[in-house]
Amino acid sequence: MGKYFGKKLVVYLITFFFAVTLNWAVPRFVPGDPISMLLSRFVGLEGGRQILESHFVKTFGLDQPLLTQYFGFWKSLFTGDLGISISQYPKPVMDIISDSIIYDFIILVPAIILSWIIGNKLGAFSGVSKKTDSFLMPVFYFLTSSPYFWFALVVSYLLGIKAGFFPTSHAFSATLRPAWTWRFISDAFMHWFMPFLTLFLVQLGGWAIGMRNMIIYETSTNYSRYMESLGASKKLIRSYGFRNGILPQVTGLAISLGTVVSGAVLTQIVFSYPGLGYTMVEAIKRSDYFLIQGCFLFLIIMVLAANFIIDIIYMLVDPRVRHSYSGEV
Repeated sequence: MGKYFGKKLVVYLITFFFAVTLNWAVPRFVPGDPISMLLSRFVGLEGGRQILESHFVKTFGLDQPLLTQYFGFWKSLFTGDLGISISQYPKPVMDIISDSIIYDFIILVPAIILSWIIGNKLGAFSGVSKKTDSFLMPVFYFLTSSPYFWFALVVSYLLGIKAGFFPTSHAFSATLRPAWTWRFISDAFMHWFMPFLTLFLVQLGGWAIGMRNMIIYETSTNYSRYMESLGASKKLIRSYGFRNGILPQVTGLAISLGTVVSGAVLTQIVFSYPGLGYTMVEAIKRSDYFLIQGCFLFLIIMVLAANFIIDIIYMLVDPRVRHSYSGEV
């Protein structure tokens, strides 16, 4: 376990280094002048425009050489200081991210976990029942082939605009303020439901198809036929098939996390849901270097941390992984 843990840790640290470097570099090489956009907020100060411009350039460290800015970024990263937002000056980037990241967790965590559990259960059931399979498979294929933004638009139109069941934008009503009251919680739930439903359904189709194929394969293997010849019940055979079939699904969960996060970004844009994805797109529009860096950084950390945890879980679930690192056959 120690060898496996150490190797994975090195891989993720190297990945983190290159991801953070790209995160720092990309905003600085795209067209746009964030200082000019910031100065546009100070109308009527034409006489002091040059003084303000010089002040902001020095404040954000943009007058320094790029290499100095790069090493300064790494230093501030380890001290927890991600700088000041240019577009929302003088608000710190960490404050903006801390306000946004909670919305990512309340959508992503339940959508990922529930779609994985329910999708695998439905896929296993579909794989052993031909009658159910002929009905469910077209549904699964439709869900998994639907782009996140398109499915979000469909859900918004049908349940929000046409039926009027749910609000179509934002995390809660403009007349409310966050509080632990039933009125706010119920209102936030109504705004949360459609973004969650979009992510949940699109992912569910892929998990169901993967498990359905694995169950069909496992129930046709030699060990399944041998168990059947010994008089084992179909329920017991399916149980062993599900245990073996779930292992590739754990690996698939790690691989798909990046796609899920990008899907969450698109979904948040459609519903104007104020998570990291929506905040990041607004920062890109305003060439807000520091807010872009902060949002990307937290998305990178979320994906890498989730993949690392899943790798550890996979090692605990599958003894063959532990044996491969311990030298056992």
